[in-house]
Amino acid sequence: MEKQETIEQLVDSGVVAVMRGADADAVVDIARALQAGGVTAIELTADTQGVMGLVEEVVAELEDDDAVVGVGTVLDSETARAAILAGAEFVVSPSYHEDVIEACNRYGVPVAPGVATPTEAIEAYEAGADMVKLFPASSLGPGYLSSIKGPLGQVPVMPTGGVGPDNAGDFIEAGAECVGAGSSLVDDDAVERGDFETITENAEAMVDAVESAR
Repeated sequence: MEKQETIEQLVDSGVVAVMRGADADAVVDIARALQAGGVTAIELTADTQGVMGLVEEVVAELEDDDAVVGVGTVLDSETARAAILAGAEFVVSPSYHEDVIEACNRYGVPVAPGVATPTEAIEAYEAGADMVKLFPASSLGPGYLSSIKGPLGQVPVMPTGGVGPDNAGDFIEAGAECVGAGSSLVDDDAVERGDFETITENAEAMVDAVESAR
C-alpha cells in the first residue's frame, strides 16, 4: 500500500485500535474481531514482547483484507526501522522524536508523533510528520484540540489516550481526522475469556460514534 493510501485508510477507518501487551496466542483473533466491528487500522505497541513477530503474523493474516497494521510507542529510529522491516504500514510515537520521523520518511511510511502543544504540533509537522497524535487526549480534551486546529488546521490530528465511545465523537467534531483507542476497544478480561464478540461490539460502538460525528 502506498503512503497516501495508508493515510487515507487511517482516516477512513476513523479509529486506530491500540493493542498494548497483546497475547501472542490471541493477537490474530483480536485483530479479526476489531476488523469485524469496522476498525481497519490496528496498532501493536513496541513495548509488547515479541512485537515484530506479531506484526508479521497480523500483517500476513490481514494482507488480503481492507486493513492496515502499524507499530506504536516507537521512541527511536532503530525501532522504527525494525517495525517497518517487519511489515508495519504506519508508525506512532507517544512523544516527538525527529529521528523517528526521518526514518519513516526515508522508507515512505506514515508517521504520527505524540504532541501536547501547538509548538510541538507544528514542529513535528514541519519535520515531516504525516499526522500528530494528541496525547493524552482525555486530559487535554476536545476543546483543547479545537483550539489547536484553529490556527493549525493544516495539521492532521489523532487524539489518543482515554478516548472511548462516549467522547470520540466530541474529538471528531473538534477537528480530529481520526482517534486512537486502546482499553475501550480491547478489553483484557474479554480477551482472557476468549470473548472476542465483545471486542467486535466495542469496535462497532466506537465506529458508530465517529461516523455519527462526521
